[in-house]
Amino acid sequence: MNAALPRFLKSAYRKEPIISILITMGVVDAVIGGFDDSWSLLAVGLGTAGISLAFKLWRMQQHRPIPEEPVVQHYLPSRSSSPTLPILTVAKKKPPR
Repeated sequence: MNAALPRFLKSAYRKEPIISILITMGVVDAVIGGFDDSWSLLAVGLGTAGISLAFKLWRMQQHRPIPEEPVVQHYLPSRSSSPTLPILTVAKKKPPR
């Protein structure tokens, strides 16, 4: 079995589980109906899978991602609100003799 197929199925079931379950049910009904020569079960399965797939495609077209501008995060403000500290000078002491 191809390694990409299980990964695709997992991502499809995580994104839209109800639609994926309906497609799976429709395909299974269609396969059972096709092998048993039960044309009504085949038609119901193909109809279920087809309607679910059409609904999924319709939802994908409705959900167009809006491109967002990147948010710039400044961790520190451009200027500090507190006053600047004075520069400290160290007075050098002469060593004792």
